[in-house]
Amino acid sequence: MTARRTLALALLLAVAGGGSVVVAQRSGADAVSTLTGTDGARPAPGAAADPADLAGTLPVGAPAPAVRAQGWLNTAPLTPADLRGRVVLYEFWTFGCVNCRNVQPYVKAWHARYAADGLVVVAVHTPEFGYEADPDAVRAYVEENGLGYPVALDPDGTVWRDFGNRYWPQFYLHDRDGRRRVVKIGEGGYDTTEDAIRALLGIGADAPRAVTP
Repeated sequence: MTARRTLALALLLAVAGGGSVVVAQRSGADAVSTLTGTDGARPAPGAAADPADLAGTLPVGAPAPAVRAQGWLNTAPLTPADLRGRVVLYEFWTFGCVNCRNVQPYVKAWHARYAADGLVVVAVHTPEFGYEADPDAVRAYVEENGLGYPVALDPDGTVWRDFGNRYWPQFYLHDRDGRRRVVKIGEGGYDTTEDAIRALLGIGADAPRAVTP
């Protein structure tokens, strides 16, 4: 396994315009990360809280670049106009990556639970090895594993470079205005990521959460 497929988890929160940077990192698939605000606290999953308050702790970053994919699965090509007004979770992955496979049950659960509320998952498949670049192999994997969300085919790494991505898996969570709010590397921290998704969607704490492993 390459260094790029690290098990380390890092949640990188950066305030646009020169604000603070917070990095929470722990090795291993059970890594835990924390969304931090001015007081360094966040409510526990299911605790009563105004989602606007949690959303307000998330830094505001740059807009997402257009996804210049060479092909799409499960959808027609998605343009910035198609994604406007949606909360978008971009996931960089490749089907030969064990860590990517480990996060998929959570991504599938978030898609199933929150798509109706405005979440769009865009799974950008950027291969590391030649056999992963075959679009028929990607399609077969997607079908066999029941991945029902949009998959962007990025065999030459164009989308990877546009995002400045470095890891498999790596996530970028963008709000309804297209602004980057969370960057997440690796496995773990699933409740934290779901909290951020719910906050940006404006879902109250008493609403059901995703059914995850």
